[in-house]
Amino acid sequence: MIVATTDSAPGREVRQSLGVVAGEAILGVNIFRDLFAGITDILGGRSQGYQKALREARDHAMRDMEEEAARLGADAIVGVDIDYEAVDTQKGAMLLVSCNGTAVALR
Repeated sequence: MIVATTDSAPGREVRQSLGVVAGEAILGVNIFRDLFAGITDILGGRSQGYQKALREARDHAMRDMEEEAARLGADAIVGVDIDYEAVDTQKGAMLLVSCNGTAVALR
């Protein structure tokens, strides 16, 4: 499956638009990751725990979007947009990653 943020697949012509597809992932952030992120914030540097969580959430959301496109018979997804959001709940913080784009059939 070709996935592109551009409005077309490089070197290919869009034959048919099959509709908007999306994938979402919500991950809870645990106390240990928060603790180590706080230490990193104090000392400076990158928070590996949060980076890993965001990467995992993005990969999951992308897979869901690609699976939805495959069910529609798509060869590619174009115009892909990835959004990240932190959601605070009464039970703690959650990380939300959403991906959407247009499923297309190529010539």
